[in-house]
Amino acid sequence: MKFIFAYIAMVVGINWGFSVTAPFDTPMGPLPPMTFLVGLVFVIRDFAQRAVGHKVIPAMLVASVISYIMADPFVATASFVAFLGSELMDWAVYTFTKKPFHHRVLLSSIVGTPVDTFIFLPMIGFFSWPAATIMICSKMIAAIIVWVIYQKRNSKLEAEYS
Repeated sequence: MKFIFAYIAMVVGINWGFSVTAPFDTPMGPLPPMTFLVGLVFVIRDFAQRAVGHKVIPAMLVASVISYIMADPFVATASFVAFLGSELMDWAVYTFTKKPFHHRVLLSSIVGTPVDTFIFLPMIGFFSWPAATIMICSKMIAAIIVWVIYQKRNSKLEAEYS
């Protein structure tokens, strides 16, 4: 249950952050500071799904409603639309891929993060290639860290039992 609460809090916090922090200008376009913090949301969602199964889908809706109340409704709406595409794709890849947990985290992030980025940033009017690249990379870095940690742990366990 702690991952569900962490997931909801992270979605609300990120949406609130996009609402109250202005993007800074780069030579290639605006860059919202929150793009650096988005990375864990997909990974936390995967941990939440591992803990509570398909009940993670109602958590997405709860996070969207709370975001609509606490953040700018425009940002919350863009986030919800992005979730419809990206989070459901992430959920489907995570659910139907019959791989170890850490592989599913990586694969679902590879599918979901670009979709989320290319829906969300244009809807809030902050699309730029630097922002999109940073947002996708930050999300992938979080997934890669989980993958590496679990890969090392599994390799160590295999070595111990060989």
